[in-house]
Amino acid sequence: MKRNLTFLSIAFFLLSCGNENSMKPQYRDVTELVFASGVLEANNQYNLMAQTDGYIVKIDFNESDIVGEGQVLAVIDNSQNVLNAQSAEELYRIAEQNTKDDSPALKQIEANIVASEAKLRLDSEQAERYKRLYEKNSVSKLEYENARLAAVRSESELNALREQYHTQKRLAQEQEVSQRFLKGINQITESRNNVRAIVGGKIYRKDKHPGDYAGRGDVIAVIGDPDFIYAKLNIDESNMSRIKQGQAVTIRLNTDKSKTYRAEIGEILPSFDLENQSFIVKAWFKDSLDFRIAGTQLEANITVGEKKNVLVIPRNYMDYGNTVTLADKKKVKVETGIVSNEWVEILGGIDEHTEIVLNNQ
Repeated sequence: MKRNLTFLSIAFFLLSCGNENSMKPQYRDVTELVFASGVLEANNQYNLMAQTDGYIVKIDFNESDIVGEGQVLAVIDNSQNVLNAQSAEELYRIAEQNTKDDSPALKQIEANIVASEAKLRLDSEQAERYKRLYEKNSVSKLEYENARLAAVRSESELNALREQYHTQKRLAQEQEVSQRFLKGINQITESRNNVRAIVGGKIYRKDKHPGDYAGRGDVIAVIGDPDFIYAKLNIDESNMSRIKQGQAVTIRLNTDKSKTYRAEIGEILPSFDLENQSFIVKAWFKDSLDFRIAGTQLEANITVGEKKNVLVIPRNYMDYGNTVTLADKKKVKVETGIVSNEWVEILGGIDEHTEIVLNNQ
């Protein structure tokens, strides 16, 4: 008798376990969600980068500081930029001086012109005198021709000097323009030793300190708008087609997963992010954030579909290939609709009277 009671107890235990792991589809309201990971990011957030190479000799900011547009935040020691700017300034000063009428080169040519004009007057007078003498047969024709040719040569030399003067002045003006632009370029290059905020905002991250070496393109700080924090979400390719602007989002920050924040899809970036291998979507918060540190990691569930009173089964009852296991262990393929974190909508293959069991039973 005792043996029979033991057998009945074991049988009842096995039957109870089977009932706990079997169920029938039921009607529920179901919400389809797309999971996304991401971070908090400040609006208009950007990396403040070094535009030249050198050691940082001054840092004039701390994390959480509010800085203004154009404010000098760091100074990089690049002596070459300073020397180039000084050299360009001196060369420009010389080039500018050479364009003036009292510049040495122009003064020399001008003196030569004055002397040439005097020589031309003398040679012209000599030629005119020889012409009169030749007409009186007082000198030979050869002597007269020599005097006339001397005057012609003097006039040609004077014209050449005048052309040389204009050419020298034009070259000096061209040099002045060239040196002026070179001076400007070197002043800009020198100014890059001073790292300025491109847009005002809050310092969210400080990446360099005095004494650090900064190469061109190295990030010195991360700056953003402190008044507008949003969630930057990474969306998998397979889910991207279901994401639409305005969809509701529930967000949990990794700093406190017990609390959720309401948000909505505000912007969908138009290109694939190769670095993260995902699409980037921005969600605007509808609830007030009590933790506003950029870079904070988060998890988000995006509501992409909702249905009322639909036939569903728990997700863990769904087997590979959209199949379920019946009570008699037979596999049946089902047609599914939307899928939430907990439930799968059943469109066909089984009904509310079908008993299904977990696959591992």
